Order: sequence, then C-alpha cells, then structure tokens
Amino acid sequence: MSAKFISWEAAVSWLITQPDKQQLVLDCYYDASVFEAAFRYYQSLEWQSIRLIIPRTPGKALDLGAGRGIASFALAKDGWLVSAVEPDKSTLVGAGAIEMLASTYRLPINVYRNFGEQIEFESNTFDLVFARQVMHHAINLQQLCDELYRVLKPGGMFLAVRDHVISSPQDLTKFFDIHPLHHLYGGENAFTLAEYITAMKRAGFEIKKIFRSFDNVINYAPYTSETLKEAIQLRIARFTLLAWVSKMLNVDVVYRLLLQLLSWLDRRPGRLCSFVCIKPLKS
Repeated sequence: MSAKFISWEAAVSWLITQPDKQQLVLDCYYDASVFEAAFRYYQSLEWQSIRLIIPRTPGKALDLGAGRGIASFALAKDGWLVSAVEPDKSTLVGAGAIEMLASTYRLPINVYRNFGEQIEFESNTFDLVFARQVMHHAINLQQLCDELYRVLKPGGMFLAVRDHVISSPQDLTKFFDIHPLHHLYGGENAFTLAEYITAMKRAGFEIKKIFRSFDNVINYAPYTSETLKEAIQLRIARFTLLAWVSKMLNVDVVYRLLLQLLSWLDRRPGRLCSFVCIKPLKS
C-alpha cells in the first residue's frame, strides 16, 4: 500500500489483510471479531497486572482514547461504570466497536466522541482515569494532563500505560521509521520521559510509580516473563563466551536484576513506559 496519511481505520484494515502481519494483528488486539479481542485482552497478563494496580473497589472510570474498547470492556466486566472517550466513530477501531461490545454484553459503558484535551465532564467526576497507549498521541500534552487532573476525584488514580518514550527529539524520526503503521497514516508520536513527568507534575499529579521497559508485563506484553527470558537467552546464545550468562538467567533473582538493568539502559526510540499517578486529597 503506497498511500500515506490515510485514516487510522484504513491503516488497520490494510494491516489485517497482510499475511505476514498476522502476529502483529493479534498482538495489537485487531482480531477480526472485536468480541474475541475484548475477551483475549480481559484474560491477558497485561490486564491481570493492571487489575493489581487499580483501586479494588470499582467506581466511575474514564477510559481515554478507548479505541475499539478492549479496556472499557475489561473495566466494565470488573464492575466499573465506564465512560469511554473515543473520537473515531469506526466500528473497526473506534466508538462503533465499543457500542457493539456494550450493547451485546449489556455492559455499563457510555461512549463519548471527544478528544482528551477537552472532555465534557464535570470536575471531580471519576475515581479512575485509564489511558492505554494514549498520552503520546496528545496534541498538547500539558493541556491533556490538566484536563485529566480536573475530571479526576481527589484521591483518584490516573493510570497511563504503554506510552512511547524517546531519549531526545532527534529519536522521533527513528521511531517513525520503525513503526509498522506510521508511514500509512502519520499519526504516531512520542515524548521524552522528562516531558511526560513534567506535564503530569505541573497538572498537579503525584507520580507514585513509573514502569520502564521491562519493569512490568504491562509494557512488554505480549511477551510473558518466561517468553521474554527465552528471547533474551536466544540473543545471548549467539555469543559463545556468554553461554554462562544465559544459564544464570534461570536463577530468578538474576533474571529480575537483569530486567531492571535493561529497563534503565534501554534507549530504543519508542520504548514503552507506564505511569501510576494520584490526584492528592484536598487539605
């Protein structure tokens, strides 16, 4: 496909027809059936890990940039009252797909076609703001963070997961070059870690945790801890002199220390980070 800057729906439609891209299609939850995609995500290790972070008592949740609704589905299945904000009307990758999920399974999901920088909700509305692969798409990162802070209740949680990070502005072009769909629709972006942190802190958020590349399965899914270890061992196995290192990774504490080290050393353009933030209680 030679067209450029087509719609996101058209880019994904192209992707799912490519025989050599089928694993990527599954990894991105673009199954032919949105229902199968939603259930797979709900059962994924990524969601299981997210479930351990978000508040145990369900309340009102905002799913920002909800896409085809896999996270909205998971939140609603776990008892949350979900407001899904998604500007795309598509039944493949947007609001139309979320509405099908909500209607078919009678889930408490309301869909709103807005952008994150200007959300039509009253202040202090939500107990949880969840954003999966959304922050890096911000037109104005500071305005987005300010708006999310506004609609979150004091004491509420803002969880942003799987956002693309670059080390410097010069890395952005490299990231665009390796992204499988950017050349089609031109809609990708990334910020430095400092830019994310600064925008969230200026909005008023207290950052409780930053998960770097290999700190949590949330970032390195669809790998599991075991399949990631196997992939690392295969790479190390190419170097005969490092065979002993590969064997050492079978020791759990050694493997975990290696992942921590790799997370700090990782400078790949577009690597993934996740952020756990709280809106402080009013004094």
